[in-house]
Order: sequence, then structure tokens, then C-alpha cells
Amino acid sequence: MSRLPRRIVCLSTETVEVLYALGEQDRIVGISGYAVIPPQARKEKPKVFAFSTGDLDRILAVQPDLVLCFCDLQADIARDLVKAGVAVHVFNQRSVEDILAMIETVGRLVGAEARANALVGELEGVIESTRAAAARLPRRPRVYFEEWDEPPISGIRWVSELIGIAGGDDVFAEFAHRTAARDRILADPLEAARRDPDIIIGSWCGKRFRPEKVAARAGWDDVPAVRNAQIHEIKSAIILSPGPVAIREGLPALAKLMADWADGVAG
Repeated sequence: MSRLPRRIVCLSTETVEVLYALGEQDRIVGISGYAVIPPQARKEKPKVFAFSTGDLDRILAVQPDLVLCFCDLQADIARDLVKAGVAVHVFNQRSVEDILAMIETVGRLVGAEARANALVGELEGVIESTRAAAARLPRRPRVYFEEWDEPPISGIRWVSELIGIAGGDDVFAEFAHRTAARDRILADPLEAARRDPDIIIGSWCGKRFRPEKVAARAGWDDVPAVRNAQIHEIKSAIILSPGPVAIREGLPALAKLMADWADGVAG
């Protein structure tokens, strides 16, 4: 008799993505309302919770034998589930290595270690080929990644690391290890302008990025990225989700921006 969990609830999109990638989606009996990858999950699986808020009874109603949570924002629901007698695993991946480790752990939890290791190997290949291509760029751009605009919030650790792998230098790299978004708020919004980014990337989680609003900010006229129209969006679903998609899609999107900028400089 298998002792592996058969009824899993995933309260963040990354573990949904991994279980589908491993061919273990039949174990999923509930997802977060914010799960977007893969798209079919939203059609196939019941939404039992938002992200940090929701009704415990809706989770319990699907009779999970394991609930997968993410970060301190889900600490309260994790506590309540444990009190209700449900097994819980809380992930807290914040770096590229953490993302790969999360995939391996999910694989072990469902007895799919070989497939998880293969997925990690594929993603490591993307990372190494991107790093090698970045090493051939004539120059590395200075990059300001904006996770939110009011107040301005700089990029989280895995994003900062992916920028580096893609061939850029995060202008707020020293903030990237601060896990809470509130700790990455720029006390002075003009500080981003003073750091002279060559490229500005916006990924306003939950709303559409408005490059024209960034370009119109007072005091930003002389910022190289504004002068040269290097203000771009990468959708939050593919860069702010610490799962395979950040490496499979987010990293190539970053690499293209770096390469296009470098081609323009070289030209």
C-alpha cells in the first residue's frame, strides 16, 4: 500500500506547476484562486482558497492528506490546518537554488524523484546556456526591476539573480535578500533614477505595467533607460512566481532584453 499523499491541496501556483510538470496532477484536489500555471489547472481543479485569506472549511471539504503552502503570508492558514489535523509542508523558496530544491522536494513527496531530477536538469541547462550567452555580451546593462509602483518596490532575490544570469546588473541587488516586499520599498523614489539604470523592467503584480507613467516621473528625464526608451514589462505570472516558469520563460525574456540592449550599444 502506498504511503504517498493522494489528495493534495496547493495554496500557491508553483507547486501546482511542478505537480503538472511531473505528471502527478491527479493528486491535486484543490488550488489557490491565484494559481495560473498551467492554465488548465484553473479549469480542472477546484479553487479552495485565495492566497493569504479564505475559508478553512473549503480546504477541509476536499479531504486533503497534504497541503502545500508558501511563505510566511500563509503561516496562519498553515497553523490552522495543523490544528485541524492536516499534514502541511510550507515552502519558502527565495532564490534560484531554492526553486530547484523545491522541485526536488515536491518530487520526493509524491515519489517522482527521477522526473523531478530530470526537470531540474532541464532548468539547469537553461540557466547555463543563458549564462554562457550573457558572457559574450559586449556590455552588461544596469537594470532596475520594479515589482510595484506606489510605493516603488525593487525586485526580490530570485529576480535579481535571474537578471545577473541573463547578463545584467540589478541596481538594487543589496535589497534583494530582503524577503518581505515592505523591506524593499524605496524610501526615496528618486533613488532609482539616481542609480542610472540602462533598462527598467516593470512587473506590477496584479495590475498592468504602464511604461509611460514611469517615463513621465519627475526627475527621470535623464535616466538612460528613459532617454533610450528601454522601459519594458515582463508579466508577473512568469517572473514573480518562484517555480519552473521563472526559469523557463522569465529568464529567456530577461536575456532577450539584455541582448537587444547590448546589440544597440554595440551598433
